[in-house]
Amino acid sequence: MGGLRELAASFVVPVPSGVAIRDRLRALTAADEQVLRLVGEHLGTLASRDLKARCAAGLEHDSDAWAERKRAVSDESSSRWAGSITKASHDQWALARRGQLAHIQGLEAGVRTIAHRLSLPVGQKGTKGVPGGYRSRQEWFAKTRRLHLLGDRLKAARADREAGVVHVVRGGKQLLRTRHHLRAAQLTESKWRQRWRAERRFLQADGELGKRHGNETIRVTPDGEVSLRLPAPLAHLANARHGRYVLTARVRFAHRAEQWRDRVSANRAVAYRIHEDTIRGRWYLTASWTIPPVKTVPLEAARTGGLVGVDTNADHLAAWRLDEHGNPVGQPLRFGYDLTGTAGHRDAQVRHALIRLLHWAKRRNLAVAVEDLDFTAEKTREKHGRRKRFRKLISGMPVARLRARLVSMAAELGITVIAVDPAYTSKWGAQHWQKPLTSKNRKTTRHDAAAVAIGRRALGHPIRRRTAPPPHNQSDRAGHRTVQARPGTSGREGNRPRIPGPRTRSVGTGRGANAVDQNAQHRSGHSAEHEFWQQDSLPLSP
Repeated sequence: MGGLRELAASFVVPVPSGVAIRDRLRALTAADEQVLRLVGEHLGTLASRDLKARCAAGLEHDSDAWAERKRAVSDESSSRWAGSITKASHDQWALARRGQLAHIQGLEAGVRTIAHRLSLPVGQKGTKGVPGGYRSRQEWFAKTRRLHLLGDRLKAARADREAGVVHVVRGGKQLLRTRHHLRAAQLTESKWRQRWRAERRFLQADGELGKRHGNETIRVTPDGEVSLRLPAPLAHLANARHGRYVLTARVRFAHRAEQWRDRVSANRAVAYRIHEDTIRGRWYLTASWTIPPVKTVPLEAARTGGLVGVDTNADHLAAWRLDEHGNPVGQPLRFGYDLTGTAGHRDAQVRHALIRLLHWAKRRNLAVAVEDLDFTAEKTREKHGRRKRFRKLISGMPVARLRARLVSMAAELGITVIAVDPAYTSKWGAQHWQKPLTSKNRKTTRHDAAAVAIGRRALGHPIRRRTAPPPHNQSDRAGHRTVQARPGTSGREGNRPRIPGPRTRSVGTGRGANAVDQNAQHRSGHSAEHEFWQQDSLPLSP
């Protein structure tokens, strides 16, 4: 037990702090699309310049530098467009800094692992949780070269972080690299160029509290009319007053339409983003706003009535209902999904599996317990070495997307989500629960047992089952000790009920009444009853 890490306490996951809905801009004319492209490319150029200026400022950036950047952008657009552009640049720089820190931590973990394995003799086997030496001299030599490579990368990354230098690509590094592999991506240069330009456009505006319909830059009226304020160089394209352009398309949000309409009618802040899907040839508008923080349900209240434990896997969600005492109830559940194909297909599969799980939990008024997974440090090849299949498995698990989807969808249905420490849930679940829950009519998998372990940890119970009482006619009969007696159950460690008659062939009637009394057992340092030398108490009356 000394090698086990300390477990983190379970907690109720807070609800999301924002909402985003999307609708397609249908029936756009060729003129509308041309205006959107011109405005987006013009503002995208300004956003690229501003991002370059923000990255150049590094750690020495302050409010005065921010104001100077905003003035430079305002000269070629407007003050509101400039505010959105400068804020987006600052957020992108901050995101790059967080990614840089994660990259440094990954390099440090790789260097530590390789250095440890190189210090061991070749062929030495590892132990649980600690890798051994490399298998051959050739692998040992290759890893020495990789250690120097990772060391150089780590040194350069640390120097960049200390200097405040980040590396950002507007439009995405993945799409940029696709330019060199067009045949593998099944793209022509013109199609790639079209996608590249669409990703680098800037058509988003932050919400403004108290302004008409919550946004003066991109405005959407309650009846769905969309208009945008044109930058100064493109003001001649306006088809409405005050330099605005009104699109022919109308939006009709299918999701949260009433909430959105209430906000714009009350002039509360709503942010908008317009983007083009070049693959489908469609334009979309996304509306988003923040929601006030909601007080989460106390953990003890969420545990009342039991919950459903959920184990996340590469192709399905394994779930099992538990009562408040930690006992599995009913049959195990399985909600499958297929993560092959396009990103849209994978996202739809995850949503479909989650909605089935949440609807099942909603009908039974149960909370959902999940693992607080984070595989950022678990899928490096230095940690798992030759286990390529396992690395591919955990890399393919949609942990971040599934967690975000689960929390947002559960909040809509009023379901509480409890996060638990993922340590040892699969191992201990299989050790203590897989065999007892398996019968002739039910085959319990390792994932089902892990779901039980997750649910018990969320309920505050240990994963290990209480040992069953001895069989009949061995020291005592089955007695009152159940497998799942709660810690506070009255008499769980008390004396067993008196059973008349001889209990074994060696113990006569009336013996063994104090089976739990440690002072009445044959133990070192304790008096033992019914010894031949023990004098019976004398009667007080003749």
